[in-house]
Amino acid sequence: MDPFLLSWAEFAVRWVHVITAIAWIGSSFYFIALDLGLVKRAGMPEGVTGEEWQVHGGGFYHVQKYMVAPAAMPEHLTWFKWESYSTWLSGFALLALVYWAGAELYLIDAERMPLSQGVAILISAGSLAIGWLAYDALCRSKLGETPTALMLLLFLLLLVMSWGYAQVFTGRAALLHLGAFTATIMTANVFLVIMPNQRVVVADLKAGRKPDPKYGKIAKLRSTHNNYLTLPVIFLMLSNHYPLAFASEWNWLIAALVFLMGVTIRHFFNTMHARKGMVWWTWGATAALFLLIVWLSSLGAPEREGEAALGPAAQRYAAAPGFAEAHEIVLTRCSMCHAAEPAWEGLAAAPKGVVLESEADLARHAEAVLLQSGLSRAMPPGNLTWMEPEERAAIVAWARAAAE
Repeated sequence: MDPFLLSWAEFAVRWVHVITAIAWIGSSFYFIALDLGLVKRAGMPEGVTGEEWQVHGGGFYHVQKYMVAPAAMPEHLTWFKWESYSTWLSGFALLALVYWAGAELYLIDAERMPLSQGVAILISAGSLAIGWLAYDALCRSKLGETPTALMLLLFLLLLVMSWGYAQVFTGRAALLHLGAFTATIMTANVFLVIMPNQRVVVADLKAGRKPDPKYGKIAKLRSTHNNYLTLPVIFLMLSNHYPLAFASEWNWLIAALVFLMGVTIRHFFNTMHARKGMVWWTWGATAALFLLIVWLSSLGAPEREGEAALGPAAQRYAAAPGFAEAHEIVLTRCSMCHAAEPAWEGLAAAPKGVVLESEADLARHAEAVLLQSGLSRAMPPGNLTWMEPEERAAIVAWARAAAE
């Protein structure tokens, strides 16, 4: 696919993904806070386990919760599902556009594991399905009756997957895939457990049967897991912008510690919403975990032996007319920042982990250079190194020659 069109396709899908994620996370956090804040009062209708008064937008809302179901089916019932489905579908499309279509650049690290594009994509997609099957099996086992033990095993599963992804993919792809792995569990919880259980309850109401409370209990467990997993997923999705997180030697452990931060942060807010006071120790625990992550990132990137062979796409760019001139331009205008040890004051690592020191570096990142410095003026930022229009035109001419 043409880099110009691919970039706009990524932008459009990413926009949709962010919009739907905001809707899903917002409704999820709202209902968890609502559920924890319900109060039992005298005189409530039969079956109501709690209620809450809220004020917003110039009006008052009176919310009541039936733990199992009301006596009769309401005429109007709002379902919350498409926020979750749309977030996952748009995220999956973005994964395909960025990491599958750009597998040579963003997914495959030949120094870790020399995979073909097809095999790398199979591992990428297959790991998401395997993760859900493993998680679901744990939840359906007797561990489902011991939520704390189940959460500990879930953390162990995430730790193993974090390490496994770091052995197979690039650092950027490893953290992103751990986020996708977790998000797949969350959406599958909605699609395969929570919604089907709610449909059983609705069917029982319509048939005049008394719904079994076990369905609500199961849905509540999965919803609680989703609540604690949300913040780490957001961190992992943002991590691709910060090489100190994804390109570190201990990136897999950094990712695992983020899940513990998600627990401490949500525990504070969940306890507050349940009107059980402010659990201030969680702030200290979160800060300590974050400082540990910062320290791990300071240990640097893993050592590499030699330089990995170029993939087919990179070879085309390296062999195209104008490559030598483009390399000279990039060395002059870009490499002071995009280096293993950036010379620009204030930069601890190359922006987004993109190093442009050797010819092989340029060949691997050719499409990014084209988009950032040829088809747009995004780089250098503010044109601090005075890249000339003729130099940008030379980069475009070289990249287009490689595509012919």
